[in-house]
Amino acid sequence: MFAAAANPTSALGDQVRMVPADQVKAWMDADQAVVFDVREANEYMEAHIPGTILLPLSRFEPERVRRTLAATPDKRLVLHCRSGIRCGMAAGKLRQAGLQGEINRMEGGIGAWYKAGLPLASGLPGVS
Repeated sequence: MFAAAANPTSALGDQVRMVPADQVKAWMDADQAVVFDVREANEYMEAHIPGTILLPLSRFEPERVRRTLAATPDKRLVLHCRSGIRCGMAAGKLRQAGLQGEINRMEGGIGAWYKAGLPLASGLPGVS
């Protein structure tokens, strides 16, 4: 589903799409998405979507995303943050790094997830 491009501008057919929280939830429930949370660790610890991968924009590594996608080639890539701004910046970094394929940004960020009444967790994974 994804590939590295030698020339990022050659991927003109690639899309960065805004996707509502309920669609992201449906993909996660069907094990069809890998979701990166690009907020900072303190925000993640306060509240996060269960099953997401923390990768703060301040330390964003496109190569980590690429490795995760290589291990899960049939899953959709979803980025989310608090309101939608940082995930847009992360999508730009992925394109600059040559990542091709569809990138989904969760519309409205974690606030939209919360407003939709979808489940949240707190703390870090594996830490109680």
